[in-house]
Amino acid sequence: MRPVVAVHGGAGRWDVDEERRRAALKALREAVEAGLTAAERGDAVDAVVAAVEHMEKSGVFNAGYGAVYAIDGRAYLDAGVMDGRSGRAGAVAAVEAVKSAVRLARFVMEHTDHVIVAGEGARLLAAKAGLLDTYHKFFSEEKNRRFREVLEEARRGNWRYKKVVELAGDTVGAVALDRDGNLAAATSTGGVWLKWPGRMGDSPIPGAGYYAENGVGAFSATGIGEVIILSLLSYRARNELLKTGDVAQAVKNAVQLVTAVHGPDTAGLIGLDARGNPAYAYNTKAMARGWGKQGEIYVDL
Repeated sequence: MRPVVAVHGGAGRWDVDEERRRAALKALREAVEAGLTAAERGDAVDAVVAAVEHMEKSGVFNAGYGAVYAIDGRAYLDAGVMDGRSGRAGAVAAVEAVKSAVRLARFVMEHTDHVIVAGEGARLLAAKAGLLDTYHKFFSEEKNRRFREVLEEARRGNWRYKKVVELAGDTVGAVALDRDGNLAAATSTGGVWLKWPGRMGDSPIPGAGYYAENGVGAFSATGIGEVIILSLLSYRARNELLKTGDVAQAVKNAVQLVTAVHGPDTAGLIGLDARGNPAYAYNTKAMARGWGKQGEIYVDL
């Protein structure tokens, strides 16, 4: 069985200039490549962590160094990872200044008895894992400018929470199947502009922002975190896959159900079944996405 990796860089408008479009497509392709290389050397968990970490470090997406600012002007990170072989998951929430939120989530999964660790406790774990980073890497003049614009929109009463998915660069995620048939999923985000400090989105929550189960499938979600949490979107897709036997139909059904309850411009989803078939669905204008196996990579947004 050849390893397969699928990734996403967020659902939204993706109404960007050509330079930003090329940067996003390049980051997606390199993330798939990083995941495939890791899968060849290790397993599905290695693959999703490598793919997501690459997107965190690219600064192109709203994750890792590209994370957006909360209402207090700081960047708080959420991430989660799940091993379909063991059924274990690990996640971090509302943590600042770590080199890779998804690597820290894996540390929680493999080195603690917990599933989600948040805030200062997550930073303490990051120190033990050698994952602390300097604050300045998470700030940029471009993000400072956008922060001022969003604040001004909010003061004028024009900021609508739903606008988060209109901005290019949302949550990132990956799903993978390794050569032994093991599945894994991971998701990472900087949350939403002007979120309240301590707010947790769907990315750390198994069954919402991500889910993996050997013999069934793996999923990673993107969009409005509160909608995805209330919908348990990734687990819903898992149930649809068991019902239909078709991963493309499963992710489509799951997103359609979200749209029916919460409206459009709310969610996107990638999936991978136990045979290595990738699929995606979204109710936004676009979704940055890609997938690949040895000798074949596809990316689009």
